[in-house]
Amino acid sequence: MAAKARQAAAQANEIQGKWDRVALGIDPGTATTGYGVVAQSPDGDLVLLACGVIRTQPGQPMHLRLLEIYEDLHGLMDEFSPTEMAVEKLFFGRNVTNAISVGQARGAVLLAAAKRGLPVSEYTPAEIKQAIAGYGNAEKRQIQEMVQRLLGLAQIPRPDDAADGVAVALCHLQTVRYQDLLSSQAG
Repeated sequence: MAAKARQAAAQANEIQGKWDRVALGIDPGTATTGYGVVAQSPDGDLVLLACGVIRTQPGQPMHLRLLEIYEDLHGLMDEFSPTEMAVEKLFFGRNVTNAISVGQARGAVLLAAAKRGLPVSEYTPAEIKQAIAGYGNAEKRQIQEMVQRLLGLAQIPRPDDAADGVAVALCHLQTVRYQDLLSSQAG
């Protein structure tokens, strides 16, 4: 275990030294939480470091599912040492039960970030679509294709929840870059 922890610490130091920012983007859900780890170099290049999903078992009690999300996020943070986290805001549709479930998953995600002292930015689905595709009502497929193009990937990240997590991270990095540009011009 100590060797694994040292290896993770060494990898984290290497990641931190190479990149200006490392964003962990999260598309929260109780059954499936999508994530994307995107790094930005000092000259603005964007690189996908990892993406995937955290899946929980439907038959498990909710508190154990939330614990699994929380612990898996800590594993990702150990491995990639993100400098910040971006989370999709809750979209309240017609399904109240689903909204409550997603809200619980968001709570586990936000707690994991708080325990690590990570700054968190939250974006609505429309803000993410606007930042990625230039249109707040873009279709899911358009967003996925733009994620692929922006990162120069051979394929669209799969599954869809992973692609959504990558889109959240990209939205954040592009938003921060834009804000930095505005600040430098104003100052």
